[in-house]
Amino acid sequence: MRGWSTGRDPGTCRAWLAIFLLIFLVHVVKPSSESDPYKILGVGRSASQAEIKRAYKSLAREWHPDKNKDPKAEDMFIKISKSYEILSNEERRSNFDRYGQMDENQPFGQSQHHGFRHFHNSFYFDESFFHFPRSRDFADSKYMLHYAQFNSDVLPDSFKRPYLIKVTSEWCFACIHIEPVWKNIVQELEPLGVGIGIVDLGYERRLANQLGAHRAPSIIGLVNGRLTFFHSTVVQEHLRQFIEDLLPQKLVERVNDNNYQAFLDGWQVENKPSLLLFDQVPVVPLLYKLTAFAFRDYIRFGYVDQGETHNTRLLRQFSINTYAPTMLLFKENTEKPVDVIQARGMKKQIMDEFVSNHKFLQVPRLVSQQLFDELCPVKQFHRRRKYCVLLITGEDEAFLPGNKAFLDFATVNKKEVLRFAYVYRRKQQPLCQALLHNQAAGSAQVVILERRSQTGRVLYRSVSGGWNGSEEDKYRLHEQLELLQKDPTYLTSDATLPELNNEMAPIFIIQWMNAAYDYILQIYDDLLYSNWREMMPILSLIFSALFILFGTVIIQAFSEPGESKPQKSKPKEQSTTQAEDKTSSRTNTSSRPPKKDFVEVTELTDVTYTSNLVKLRPGHINVVLVLTNASKNALLRKFAKEVFSFSGTQSLHFSFLNADKHCLWMPSLLRSASAAGQSESRLDDEESSDYTGHVLALNGNKKYFCLFRPVFTGDDPNDSSSETSFSSDSKRKSRSRSRSSSHSRSRSHSREDGAIPKRGSSRATSIEVHHKLDRLGLWMERLMEGTLPRLQVPAWPTLESTSSSSTES
Repeated sequence: MRGWSTGRDPGTCRAWLAIFLLIFLVHVVKPSSESDPYKILGVGRSASQAEIKRAYKSLAREWHPDKNKDPKAEDMFIKISKSYEILSNEERRSNFDRYGQMDENQPFGQSQHHGFRHFHNSFYFDESFFHFPRSRDFADSKYMLHYAQFNSDVLPDSFKRPYLIKVTSEWCFACIHIEPVWKNIVQELEPLGVGIGIVDLGYERRLANQLGAHRAPSIIGLVNGRLTFFHSTVVQEHLRQFIEDLLPQKLVERVNDNNYQAFLDGWQVENKPSLLLFDQVPVVPLLYKLTAFAFRDYIRFGYVDQGETHNTRLLRQFSINTYAPTMLLFKENTEKPVDVIQARGMKKQIMDEFVSNHKFLQVPRLVSQQLFDELCPVKQFHRRRKYCVLLITGEDEAFLPGNKAFLDFATVNKKEVLRFAYVYRRKQQPLCQALLHNQAAGSAQVVILERRSQTGRVLYRSVSGGWNGSEEDKYRLHEQLELLQKDPTYLTSDATLPELNNEMAPIFIIQWMNAAYDYILQIYDDLLYSNWREMMPILSLIFSALFILFGTVIIQAFSEPGESKPQKSKPKEQSTTQAEDKTSSRTNTSSRPPKKDFVEVTELTDVTYTSNLVKLRPGHINVVLVLTNASKNALLRKFAKEVFSFSGTQSLHFSFLNADKHCLWMPSLLRSASAAGQSESRLDDEESSDYTGHVLALNGNKKYFCLFRPVFTGDDPNDSSSETSFSSDSKRKSRSRSRSSSHSRSRSHSREDGAIPKRGSSRATSIEVHHKLDRLGLWMERLMEGTLPRLQVPAWPTLESTSSSSTES
């Protein structure tokens, strides 16, 4: 030891010795067999989950209290169950293997004095070893916060008092150093009304993530639901100043001889009583600030420094004793306080009780629904009746004498069951109209009402004669109040009142500016103190906004004007190609709005037939093209070009029917229309004709369809015409042309898909197929106008029957 003392610092040697003993004891000390889950279940530390489960089932059957009458069976069964809970969970098992931690909330076998956790607590927090205080004795359970408790109790309560929250953990050595300061600041601030909380980073990980605390120790302030981290040195003065800085700035107004009269007269504008505190200290006490924060919605707070020379007239006027703090509370009468309290040791309980008894004026003005609910509560069965005497008046000077007389009457006739209030007719028009039924606004009116439900239902009675403030009016009102207390059925009228306007609410721009200011302060605080892990959400938001700005504004600003104009021919060719590729793979009709660059066409099959036709939504129409395998590519291209301009309509759906697969569906549909007695539906001669190029607009809900028949020529496409009407002349022309070209089409089926045409007949057939849908665009326009003839059908034919019949034939 002499060699160490001469060559090395004794403090350094003791520190290295302590670290060595710590590492040695962590590895040497093991749980006893009575608290070791491996020993209890009789398995090794490398046992698998299956082995642990088998051992548990065997021991549970053996030691179950219903089967084993041993007195120790119940305790043994509990140990077996807890051991299995630990070892069956990989996270708990890992914690036990590392630290001997038996449970997340309470260590297993805590009463045993030789357990690892007991050693852990006594070793790290015992004064006899490292000379650190025992923090677990001070960190009482009443300060520990949980996730549900924080959101249900602490967050709402932060709008009435600030909270100081410490984030700690069991293996945090820095937390031990701040414990003396934390203990002193809690003993100082908690009696003043500051809420205290402790969050364990290991047990309450979910709450710690919500608070944004990722390291221990951390100290957080909570006011009005807003979290602020403490970043200064952990000393008592800095923590006290931290709490004061969290409070709003204008809670307490400085009052002196020059402005005290203006301060007391402010009750008319703010509709609140005024409270003055006289004390010798030059700064406003923190206790007074906390009281002002808790009752800021009800009372106006002012502070008078008795040591200043320009407050002598104020002290002399109200006869203030300079040897003890004094509080004066003023209401409508600014010359004389309604209540006075004086005490050398002003306590929070005394101040809260004093303020709570004088939260309202003698005759407050109804400026919000919240104030109305507190002044005139809804009648409860277990409480006495409470009546609200409401004066409906105006803001002009002509109403001032009547208002003053009503205040005098309320001061003299104060009773527990009566609440006096007034309201301005101009600012609360819906309420006044419901009570006065659009009576003339020339004079004031008094209404006695009783609230019956939270929905606004009231019983009321208007005092006859109006209110001018005369002695006769006072006598009449006093007489009716006496009758009301004798007979509760005196209120004969019934009404439902609307919710009151909040006259004290700031305008939208002020609310937005306050919210923006708070958000900028929070971002500044995060940028100044937070690490990169905490800043990632904000940085991601900033970079996303910059990316959107660059993509939508800058690129459009520097793009050429011609780039934004759509091309006329190429997009249509691309759209038809995409529609052709997608028809074979899509089986369900999409209800989304069609895209700009292609038309979505769905094939009618056994799977899609019911949803696309039979059960089509009301108001929706399915436009179906009839084609064959040979003409599929050419007709789909032409079909997409013709209907492309109508594809933006969400009520239109586009499909095609393969006549080679369902050759009897069209004849069945036309026969159904003929059997239904439709005019101009004599289509029996067309049952054996070719329906390639026909287009049907099917309304599945109303069971009707419109028919488009192709008209084409072999040479001149301009001479081709579409049959958009059902006149007899056009039908004869179309049928004759269809018969004349049926043989040529049947001979050229194999060459329509791109084969080299031979001579003029093949070329003519190709042109005819391509121009079958030339007039489809005009037909679609008449379809959208609703001018096409409609053919009714009793029921839609099924695809199964038509396909099976074709297979058999």
